[in-house]
Amino acid sequence: MISIYKSMLSCVTVAATLAATAAYADSGDTLATVKERGELLCGVHPARHGFAAPDSQGNWAGLEADFCRAIAAAIFGDASKVRFVALSSQQRFPAIQSGEVDVLVRNVTATLGRDTALGLNFAPPIFYTGTGFLVHADSGVETIKDLDGATICVAPGSTTERNVAQIFASRGMEYTPVVIENNKQLVDAYVTGRCDALTKDKAALPGVRAYDTTDPKEHVLLPGIFSKEPLAPAVRQGDDQWYDLVKWVVYATFNAEELGVTAENADEMKGSNDVDIQSLLGTTGDYGAKLGLDEDWAYNIVTQVGNYAEIYNRHFGPESATPLDRDLNTLWVDGGLLYGFPIK
Repeated sequence: MISIYKSMLSCVTVAATLAATAAYADSGDTLATVKERGELLCGVHPARHGFAAPDSQGNWAGLEADFCRAIAAAIFGDASKVRFVALSSQQRFPAIQSGEVDVLVRNVTATLGRDTALGLNFAPPIFYTGTGFLVHADSGVETIKDLDGATICVAPGSTTERNVAQIFASRGMEYTPVVIENNKQLVDAYVTGRCDALTKDKAALPGVRAYDTTDPKEHVLLPGIFSKEPLAPAVRQGDDQWYDLVKWVVYATFNAEELGVTAENADEMKGSNDVDIQSLLGTTGDYGAKLGLDEDWAYNIVTQVGNYAEIYNRHFGPESATPLDRDLNTLWVDGGLLYGFPIK
């Protein structure tokens, strides 16, 4: 009986190994489609400073736009092979569910409901934030308690809309929502005084100051963050290889920062004796092949787009148009929440 059991176990082990080998060798449907198409379709916010917004020439800039480029760099060795698809709050989930886009990198908060009910898988968060409120400096509003009875500008279909209802209800406060889908119209409504306050996740609010070029200092961020908003790329369920690819693109940017690998020194770092750097840059191992990519996949991300710190500072650093302290968006070794799983 024992020998029969061992024989059965051996067959199971062989079958599992063969299945793993097949999964290792074959491209998933999404990756194969993207490669055949020759570009990545990336769903982004239509116009959110610091995250994703086109300039007057149609060139997209922002942290989330750069993560789209990072995925393209990993796949094609060319970060420019991205077609940005601007999506409203109402459009974003149908677009990823229907296959209109390959990945959604559009200010999406990862939640249990979305993870289970919408047919999505979330990659690691690329930005941690939370609900915040922006008010006019001369309003006399100093804390959230001063907003009792206020009119609040908010975008529909967002976690922020639900958060505001919970925040006010839990404090026994009342408010009047002014719900506007178009982001420019929403901000205009606040800037022109139609609303007493504008609410978004806090990271988006400094961009509103930059939007009001007449007097950016006229707007004040209220103290406090009033919800958990882990913003993460989302893909459709059912293609594990594609999910793994997007997930490890994110981890590669975290690991590159932690290992001190930058766009400027990546070539020099290829000669490092550090096994973790070698694995990241593809000088050892077959980690690219495991993802269906070339071994230079992470090297291409870092040299063409940057590590996480370079991406963040480009859009939120002290010299950017929307400076914002990294806060939780620092590496775990510095007390933040960014933790890249090891490439080994």
